[in-house]
Amino acid sequence: MADIVAQLGVKKEQASEATMKPPSQEVTGKASENLSACRQRSLQVTLDDIAHPAYMVNYSFELTWYNEVARESMLGFNTPPPSSESRNVFLILMTAGGRSTANRNEFLRLHIALAKARLSKPNMLGIVKNLGQQITALVDELYDQSDTLTAGGQTVIEVPYTLHDGKGKAEAWVVRGIYFREGILVLHVPAGQADPDLLGFLSRRDIVIRNLLRKRLPVLTPLAVLVADLQNSVKICSELPPEEYFELINEIWSTLAPIYRNYYGTHGKHVGDGMVYYFFPQPDSNYIFNALMCAHEIKLEMRRISKNWQLRKNWFNELYLNIGLHEGQEWLGTFQSATSVEFAVLGDTINSAARLSDFARYGAIWATKNFVSKLSADERAKVEFGISRRAEDQREHLVVSSYSQIGALVDLKSERYEKLREIATLPITEIRTIKVK
Repeated sequence: MADIVAQLGVKKEQASEATMKPPSQEVTGKASENLSACRQRSLQVTLDDIAHPAYMVNYSFELTWYNEVARESMLGFNTPPPSSESRNVFLILMTAGGRSTANRNEFLRLHIALAKARLSKPNMLGIVKNLGQQITALVDELYDQSDTLTAGGQTVIEVPYTLHDGKGKAEAWVVRGIYFREGILVLHVPAGQADPDLLGFLSRRDIVIRNLLRKRLPVLTPLAVLVADLQNSVKICSELPPEEYFELINEIWSTLAPIYRNYYGTHGKHVGDGMVYYFFPQPDSNYIFNALMCAHEIKLEMRRISKNWQLRKNWFNELYLNIGLHEGQEWLGTFQSATSVEFAVLGDTINSAARLSDFARYGAIWATKNFVSKLSADERAKVEFGISRRAEDQREHLVVSSYSQIGALVDLKSERYEKLREIATLPITEIRTIKVK
């Protein structure tokens, strides 16, 4: 009720008074008609109908969508910068021409205020540290001057601000930061000009985020890729009734989905019953370590699922998800149909991760040398990884903190390993355990 009152602009006293009086049938009927009409108008509004500057940033404050009004009046570029780092909104606001220092600092302060709902000062400075000393010093200074806003359970934060035209004239504006899991939608509106239909549309979070994902800009970004394949899926499918096989696959997906979300994984497209997830740079954590911890928890959870199905079916099958991890810099975009939007990554990173998952057996986690090298020293100290080597006594020994080319681990002349030939020289290692407090 409070959300509806806020969206329709009804004063608190009026709302309280209205709820105390039993409505007549006529009033109830009109209210129902009005609410139905509001909903209908909200459904007809789209992102293209936003008449004021609007754009979306992820939680590294990189631009992922914008409208033309924002591009012309605020962002100041003709074509979007290609890389994720060059799309940092602080860099864009600093380099946009035709803006006074006071207005520029006001814009920066607004975005820092929005960031404070999630980011500490060290995290904030970590985002801009590669953007140059001038930007870093200015953000450092403005962070302490910006209002501290707490998102808490709220999904919308409003911040008033004032712009000056250089002739002494001041104009009052309001910026709305609308928080989604994928980032923050930023909307600038002149004070007192809020459109109820637009506010109604923005309150429909599922529709808004689908609109935003459809319009997301392709971007060249660093990322980690996790590919997981169910071992012996054809054999398992042949042994189970169809309804039980689908039940098993759905149980795996539904059980593991919260783990992916917990580590900021983004679902990608996979042919078959396997999984592909992308992990992007985060302001408050290492995306490489996020992918690694996600893989580790998946391995533990699959042991539990496997044990439950062994008890249920009285069989001896072990359920394994074989995991490949790789990192790189690739183009991220979306593939769209009439009913769905799917993230897609172009390039060799996902192909190499998929081949590693083909190589892995019995629920093992294999990662590339590049992937492990991107861990910090403290993070790497928590990970036991290495290659098993056969000694003269024919016993296998783990050589810790070591790598091997795939071509040295399998016979690539065999048809069984045909798919691995394209990554024959890729240095890889097996992730054995992770020390978790």
